[in-house]
Amino acid sequence: MKKRNIVHSALSLSLTAALCLSMAACGGTQTPADSAAASAAPAQPAAVQPAAEEPTSTALPVKALHPKQVDENPYMAKSDANIHHDGYNTDSTDEILPLGIYPEINVSYEKTNANASPAIYFDSYGHAVVPLLGGIAIRDLNAEETKTLGYFSPKQHDGGGYVIQSSYTFMDASNRIVCPTSNNHVLMLRATDENGNVLPEFEKVLDIDIKAAAEAALGKELTQNLLSVVFDYDGNLWFATGGFRIYPQRQQQGVIGYIARSAIDAILNGEQTDLSKAVFVHELTPGEGAENGIAASKDGAVVLTNQNCYLLRAEEGVDVVWCTPYESAGAKVSGEGDKTTGGGLAWGGGCSPTLTPNLVLFTDNQDTVNLLALDMKTGEVVASTPVLDDLPEGYQVAVENSAIVYDDGEGTVSTIVCNWFGAGNAGLADPNNDSSIQSYANIYDQNWLMKGNIMIAPGIERVDTVKTANGYEMKSVWCRNDLSDTSILKLSTATGYIYGYVQDVTTGMWQYIILDFETGETVFTMDVSNKYGYNNMAIGMYAGNSGNALYCPTGYLELLRLQDRFVYLPEMPYRKVELDQAARNVLSQERFAQDGGEGTVASWRNTVTVRNVHPNTTVAFRMNNLSGSTSGLTLYAYGVDGKLAKVDPALWSITDEDGKAVTELTAGTLYELHVTVADGGALDLSETEKEIRLSVVLGK
Repeated sequence: MKKRNIVHSALSLSLTAALCLSMAACGGTQTPADSAAASAAPAQPAAVQPAAEEPTSTALPVKALHPKQVDENPYMAKSDANIHHDGYNTDSTDEILPLGIYPEINVSYEKTNANASPAIYFDSYGHAVVPLLGGIAIRDLNAEETKTLGYFSPKQHDGGGYVIQSSYTFMDASNRIVCPTSNNHVLMLRATDENGNVLPEFEKVLDIDIKAAAEAALGKELTQNLLSVVFDYDGNLWFATGGFRIYPQRQQQGVIGYIARSAIDAILNGEQTDLSKAVFVHELTPGEGAENGIAASKDGAVVLTNQNCYLLRAEEGVDVVWCTPYESAGAKVSGEGDKTTGGGLAWGGGCSPTLTPNLVLFTDNQDTVNLLALDMKTGEVVASTPVLDDLPEGYQVAVENSAIVYDDGEGTVSTIVCNWFGAGNAGLADPNNDSSIQSYANIYDQNWLMKGNIMIAPGIERVDTVKTANGYEMKSVWCRNDLSDTSILKLSTATGYIYGYVQDVTTGMWQYIILDFETGETVFTMDVSNKYGYNNMAIGMYAGNSGNALYCPTGYLELLRLQDRFVYLPEMPYRKVELDQAARNVLSQERFAQDGGEGTVASWRNTVTVRNVHPNTTVAFRMNNLSGSTSGLTLYAYGVDGKLAKVDPALWSITDEDGKAVTELTAGTLYELHVTVADGGALDLSETEKEIRLSVVLGK
């Protein structure tokens, strides 16, 4: 099959106009789509159709970055364990994401839950943890119909009366699910056994009424609800009350605090615990409250309220290491003549704070919005700059999710901020509205849900914070005002690209999109549908841990996943390898050597399971991150002992896409690694007859 260098839509559906990059002062324009077409509801949910013609490959070159600079939290799962991927809230992953190598979109249909599985994160065994019917579940997201493997239902298992607030749920180091609830409790759920097998019904091992415990410690009634929780690096469970709209003038009483680790361990050991000696709080000024998630690092817990940013430590009480105020223009709503009908979600900054080892980053809510960088040790504002400050007329700015923050470890911190203005429900201004309740009806504008991204203010910008001899300075690297995004963009350090799901506002077409991290240029789009229900509902996308899945929920009860067909059977091209049985993972040099590899790791680890095989089967892996001479490469395969062993050169080869042998490799060019595997042979990791499992990596 001939290689085709295509950097545009990979489906044979009607191709959409390329998204234009506006580099100078965000000077582009946005043309609204035909609102009638955009809001027309189909009679039946329409399945995503594969391309009708011969598939093509865009094969984006790998532009790998250094792994993200996040100190491992010993009390959190060693995985992308929350919706922002880690306790720093970086919205970046070190996992591989699709690169346009014969890409396709696959679907898992939802027939149980009210929505396609949102708020996905992963435990240490790779299980996907998602909300389910007001509770929480481990589900197979790759099955044709999304399958529940194990779950906890408040209604079924706990008498009902509340739901789990999944946005600020996370996985702990023992693979327990830690989750706040709508009735102000925090639960710990045991979801797997000691071997990682999913329990059909999760076991509740901890249940604390945080609001009651905080009120007892505070000595007064709280009029804000529990919003978010996180473990610090000593295992103390920090919590904050609040919601998206905490108005200072309404004088609601809020609190931030923690439950001591000693009390948590005692409860888990079945011991009686006096919470009055284990719950510590810091009283907030009435009208102050958190609006989003908490972050934590070795320095402590970081909470951003509608008025201040705090660094907190547990010192037999809440030690406020520093408190840095910031300014806000208050709750922003769409005005007469605006191109939006909703508004902002928050009164204050509205974003979760994001950390690096040395900085805290967040946006304020002024006109114009500013990105602030605070010194982690002192709370001093060490740099700031206006962002998204040159939009087309009729648009406002509200940055209401944690930004992507990438620390390269060499003095530069890159922050990608997105405008969300227009998504917020105007009813959030109602004094009786409880903005801690996260539901579509409560927080999102109905016009946006139906009409899509023509109702969202555009704007995406990358700002670098650079450490110099004189301190820190900020500079805009690229800025676009032709994109409207609510999907919570994700950065893959393994590929060097930013991934999104947007709507082309000129055609109404919902699309997967890939941006070049370095330039902001659109380098890949793949069309989904122009029907309104393919709105991703602002839930966001989630990076799978297989190195080959970018999940996106939609309003049509379809969970999409963008995947590369990077593995196939060259002797049987009519047979499609199950992509959900294939994985690409970054193998560090340290792990490569530890597992028995010699020299330098030269590729990603590629793994596949193929069923109903012939006695000898050739598997081909497509790769475009190889360089140098093939004569200097050695192929290693993992054995059942977890160690690497050299593969006989007679069993493998590297070819171009036409099957011709090559001697020199050029990075960015798509090559094929062909490996012949005998069922039950030395390379086969599967004990099942007529099934092979192969896991290989190149060294040089």
